[in-house]
Amino acid sequence: MKIKLLVAAALMAVGLAAHADPIVIKYSHVVADVTPKGQAALKFKELAEKKLPGKVTVQVFPNSQLFGDGKEMEALVLGDVQIIAPSLAKFGKYTKKLQIFDLPFLFNDIDAVARFQASAEGQALLSSMDKKGIKGLGYLHNGMKQLSANKPLGTPSDAKGLKFRIQPSDVLEAQFKAVGSNPQKIAFAEVYQALQTGVVDGQENTWSNIYSKKFHEVQTYITESNHGVVDYMVISNAKWWDGLPADVRKGLNEAMQESIAHGNKVAMDEDSAFRAKVVADKKAKVLLISKDQLGQWRTAMQPVWKKFEDDIGKDLIAAAQKSNR
Repeated sequence: MKIKLLVAAALMAVGLAAHADPIVIKYSHVVADVTPKGQAALKFKELAEKKLPGKVTVQVFPNSQLFGDGKEMEALVLGDVQIIAPSLAKFGKYTKKLQIFDLPFLFNDIDAVARFQASAEGQALLSSMDKKGIKGLGYLHNGMKQLSANKPLGTPSDAKGLKFRIQPSDVLEAQFKAVGSNPQKIAFAEVYQALQTGVVDGQENTWSNIYSKKFHEVQTYITESNHGVVDYMVISNAKWWDGLPADVRKGLNEAMQESIAHGNKVAMDEDSAFRAKVVADKKAKVLLISKDQLGQWRTAMQPVWKKFEDDIGKDLIAAAQKSNR
């Protein structure tokens, strides 16, 4: 009788396991589905549910539907959301080293950014916040940043006195102060209205964000400066991630790496396409700057490097510079 009871209990346990509710994974981000990050998030859902049928359900929340960029980090640490992909500018509170990605004119292009992120130094940054409860899963591209305003920005002096929206980054604050501008920290979801109502005069962003959020409809000029990068780190709550069953964690990691590769390809392929869409709309004039003008911008913003050199580390900056070709 005892053996029969044990067998029955074992069979019941197997049955319960087989019918256990899937793990619900909330993936929250602040941009549109059509952007590289949006496409990567949807691809992760597709791949994760395919690799782990019945074991996981991924819910994607774009456009700040679940949490805005001012609350998502706190929500992740508290376990209210499992995966987010904040801009690299958002991590200053957790590690100063990631400020390297905000330094103006550090990277020549997105290929240089990719080479640095793939290097030993770049990969080490993914685990730089483990002790803060944040697990870095990989880097996701968006693209190089352009400047926009309601007046032409040809040289640094043109930006003097203007109010620019920035992400909450000390480096970006110093960047605009270096050219005599007034930086304003505003959540991404509020940028369009801030531009429309004149709360700020301009902003910096990638072509995909400028087009998908219609910033070009409320800005008169966009200067093709390529002065910085808007990339993301896909992160998870470290305790949650490490506590997953080994097979689930393995499947999710595979899905994540494949989705990041997909998103990065979208970013590379569509950067010029989004630029073309902005031009075709004829609502903002895209300005090219000369080599001499670019040199003036570089010179004006160079002191920002020196200011944050100790926080970031000279060796790390040197490693990033080596990625340029």
